[in-house]
Amino acid sequence: MPQHKSAEKRIRQNARRKVRNKARLSRMKTLIKKVRSAKEKKEAEIALKTAVQYLDRLAAKGVIHRNKAANQKSKLTRLVRAVK
Repeated sequence: MPQHKSAEKRIRQNARRKVRNKARLSRMKTLIKKVRSAKEKKEAEIALKTAVQYLDRLAAKGVIHRNKAANQKSKLTRLVRAVK
């Protein structure tokens, strides 16, 4: 149990952030799946644009590391280029 008021507050903050980050990570995974499951080139490009914007936003907020965002964007871009 926390011994100080600041420790109690930190626990509350961490709980709120955990829920928020979990939702953001879930949305990120969904957007990535949409890019991977796209059948047509145009559909894949639109999904890629949305996913890249969201990955950049998560990296800027510190939810994911900027290198992870860069790696994901790179993989998805190569995948979209291969779609015919």
